[in-house]
Formats: sequence, C-alpha cells, structure tokens
Amino acid sequence: MATVLIIGAGGVGRVVAHKCVMNGSTFDRIILASRTLMRCEEIQSELPKGSLEIATVDADNTQEVIDLIKRVKADILINVALPYQDLTIMDACIATNTPYLDTANYEHPDVAKFEYKLQWEKDQAFKDAGIMGLLGSGFDPGATNVFCAYAQKHYFDEIHTIDILDCNAGDHGYAFATNFNPEINLREVSAKGRYWENGKWIETEPMEIMQVWDYPEVGPKDSYLLYHEEMESLVKHIKGLKRIRFFMTFGQSYLTHMKCLENVGMLGIKEVEHKGMKIVPMEFLKTLLPDPASLGPRTKGKTNIGIVAEGLKDGKKRKIYIYQIKDHEECYAEVKAQGVSYTTGVPAVIGAKLMVEGKWSGKGVFNMEQLDPDFFMEEMNVQGLPWNIREMEC
Repeated sequence: MATVLIIGAGGVGRVVAHKCVMNGSTFDRIILASRTLMRCEEIQSELPKGSLEIATVDADNTQEVIDLIKRVKADILINVALPYQDLTIMDACIATNTPYLDTANYEHPDVAKFEYKLQWEKDQAFKDAGIMGLLGSGFDPGATNVFCAYAQKHYFDEIHTIDILDCNAGDHGYAFATNFNPEINLREVSAKGRYWENGKWIETEPMEIMQVWDYPEVGPKDSYLLYHEEMESLVKHIKGLKRIRFFMTFGQSYLTHMKCLENVGMLGIKEVEHKGMKIVPMEFLKTLLPDPASLGPRTKGKTNIGIVAEGLKDGKKRKIYIYQIKDHEECYAEVKAQGVSYTTGVPAVIGAKLMVEGKWSGKGVFNMEQLDPDFFMEEMNVQGLPWNIREMEC
C-alpha cells in the first residue's frame, strides 16, 4: 500500500487519477495536484467521495514540489505535468528521496528539441538518493519500449530493424485540434524527422517520408516518419539493432491546417510584439484551440499503436508485429477521457504499480526497456490495454 502523488490534471492526469483509484489495493492514498485547483476539483467530482485528495502546486518551483511531497508524505510521484517541468520535479524527488515516474522526456520551453540527456545526467543523483526514476512510462514512449524488450526476450536472438507505428483513427468533429498539449504536439510534428540506421542518426525534412500501413481494425493509413524520444534509448539497449524508425498517422486536413499555421508564423516559440505586449505565437494558438481534455465525449474511432520487429531467431529470419487497439468511446465510458489520454495514462499507473510492488526496482534513472517486460505486459491485459502479437512474412 502506498501514497501516490500525481502532478498534472490534464487529460492524462484524469486517467491516472481514475486508474489509481481503481487500483486501491496498491494505492491506498491518492493526491492529485496542479497549478489550477479547478481542474483537480473537476476530476475529484468524477470519483467516489474521499477517494482522491487534491492540492495546488507550481511544478516550475522545485521548493513548492518538495514542500508538497513532504506534506503528503508521498511514497511515489507520478509526473504527468508538462515536459518542461520534468527537471524541477525530478530535483524535488531527489531532495526528498521519493521514487519518480514520468511519461515523456524533458523539453526546453524555448528550444524545439527534446532528448533524454539532462534526465540521464541525474542518474547518479538518483543512485545517491537510493531511489528509482522511471522515464517515459506512457505508451510511446513506454509500452512501445516494453514491446521491444518483450520481443527481444522471447522472440529474437538479434533484432535488426524496428518500426514503431502510431495510429489515431479517432474523429472529434473539429476542423483542427490536437489530442494532447498543442504546444508539445505541434512542435513535435513540425520538427525535422530523424531515424537511426547503421550507427548514426539521419535527418529528414518534416513529413518527407511516408508509408501506408494497414492497421488491424482501422485499415490502411498514411503514416509519416517523425523523430520520437523512445528511439534514443532503444538504440542503446536493443541487441544487434541496425535501424529504428517511428511513424505516426495524420489526415490531410490536419496537415493542411498545420502547414498554413506554420507559414504564417503561428507555430513560433519565440516572443513577438503585438500592440505593445510580448506574446509567444504558439502559446496564443493554444488558447484558441480546443482543450485536449475536452475531446473525450466527442471522439469516436480507435487507436492502434505497436511495433514491427525483424531479426534472427536460431539463425532464421523472423518478423513480428505487437500492437494494442483501443476504442475512444470505451475509454470515455470508463475514465471520462479519450483514447490518446487513456493509452498514455494507464501505462503510467502500471509502471508506478510495479515500482510500489517491487517488481520493478533499482537505484538510478531507467528507461522502460531496461526492466523485465513480462510484468508490464501482464498488467496491460489486466488494466485495460490488451495487446496482440502476430508473425509476419519476412
């Protein structure tokens, strides 16, 4: 039994809070904290009375996070705040010897770049504090890393290529909206693509490489090569890897809107002057777009996220596809959130549960594929993310 502190009350925070309450045998005290108390109150009202405590915290302020951890006597902290806040929250966990988990790697608010470097640099501090820090326990990163580790453990002697395939076939009815934080989403999609092959990173223009993939229960979809953070750790931990790529689906309406916004400067992350005031175009755009947390009751369709791995087993070529399908409307019926939030939030709860139970343990900073995948894969089936595996022709 553990006291869990959740920081972040957006769509993913809602899922994490709901799922922690559903796992009351592991988390006997649950606190949800955010800069905006109203968001916490809304989530609290959706759950049984007394099952969720709420608090305010400025996650940019390490001392505030330290004070909150000490006040609630947290046994573990789940960070589902903005990626900009990863480092301050990690520092608070180091200062209080509190195990830490997040779902996405650090991003600098003023630079359109994301990498694990600054989080990996805290490995020794976590070791000195005698605690575990688990990075990227969402779906991608997160479950996709575990899929790769599971494939490596059970299906291959060597994995030579991995394609990570992320399809959201949901329809929310808006002409343009993002399924998670608009700043993060649009920065990620509009950046140059990158993939790893033969020991080096190869950069591409945004959306330069596209393939059509036939997603089970969804159908063929245009899938575009992006850079995604889980590749950065997987190239270090998957034996024999020669190439890894990440693909995500986008409809033409989304791409057209995004390109128009980019052309007129609305995706800018540096301040501009407007009527004597300084504004950041991307932040202003965020205020105009629908709140991703509001998309739940509108979204219909399915997500399908998985990996295709190819390599050798007992000297013979082998290719497998591991994937998970989730229905948006089923997610909303269960936790009042759409599928993208659900598939990110549930793995966070699974990771925290395994840490609390001691099935995943250690001192220092870890990525998901460094740990035994079997426990996580078993919990996915229990916690609402049943997965599928199929052999494919090489």
